[in-house]
Amino acid sequence: MSIVTRSVGETRDFGEDLAVRVLRAGDLLVLAGDLGSGKTALAQGIARGLGVAEQVTSPTFVIVREYQGRIPLVHADVYRLGSCQELYDLGFDEIFDPGSITLMEWGNLVDPVLPGERLEIRIRTMGNGSSIEDDAERLVELAPCGEVWRARAAALTEIETRWRERQAAV
Repeated sequence: MSIVTRSVGETRDFGEDLAVRVLRAGDLLVLAGDLGSGKTALAQGIARGLGVAEQVTSPTFVIVREYQGRIPLVHADVYRLGSCQELYDLGFDEIFDPGSITLMEWGNLVDPVLPGERLEIRIRTMGNGSSIEDDAERLVELAPCGEVWRARAAALTEIETRWRERQAAV
């Protein structure tokens, strides 16, 4: 499944739509993509959809940030970790709270230790834009993993259809 966003704002809007229509407590979202592709913008939209009032920023240097919303949000970034073991040293088991939604930027780097139940989201810039500062189009690919996410595939397909219709109308 995939959608295209045409700007940073649309990437945030898509994240908000995903949070409102699909996400539930206990969900793990693994965000992958090059530097500046829009992972944090998507996280900001998800936070907005969860009613998070705080400004959401990349947790690159602090590794994990937590936010309160209608469902708590744990936002992690494992880019700077040198090994999967470092993830355990930081309290990996505590990151996955069944009462929260967990977003893990660069989660593909620690794929072997992640739970099988997750939604993988890969973001790629398209065209001339090279960073999140550009209003380049972004291809956002969704890959549901595990039985829980396969059971929600219809909800993901519905969002994909809504976004395609929205863009066709513009």
